[in-house]
Amino acid sequence: MTDTTGKTKDAGWEVGVRQTVAASSEVVWQFLLGEGLPLWLGETTLPHAKGEVYRTADGVAGEVRSYTDNTKVRLTWHPDDWPHDSTLQVSVKEVVGGTTIGIHHERLADREERRMMLGHWKNVAAHLAAAFDPNR
Repeated sequence: MTDTTGKTKDAGWEVGVRQTVAASSEVVWQFLLGEGLPLWLGETTLPHAKGEVYRTADGVAGEVRSYTDNTKVRLTWHPDDWPHDSTLQVSVKEVVGGTTIGIHHERLADREERRMMLGHWKNVAAHLAAAFDPNR
């Protein structure tokens, strides 16, 4: 038996995490691209134009692949110690009672990298939720 959980035909291994917070999508988007940027991407400035590059203080580099204001940003994500690029998408969607933040990470190398990144993104989602709910 082969365990292919999290493996797609076209995008390799992937992981997705969602977190709903009690705020409008505009407020959440401004937070994600402003003071909340270090929580999910790291200490950096994220450009908004396709093809522009970024580099975080802890060594993650990449390029903006697409940017739709107040909706989603898709970028390559390449830590210094990885031999390959991956693709990261962060999106917001207004729902009843708040906004769902979606984090989708694809083109991961293997099951172990997927497991590691699932833990990472779950932790990120918890920190984002705490930023909108200080009682968490």
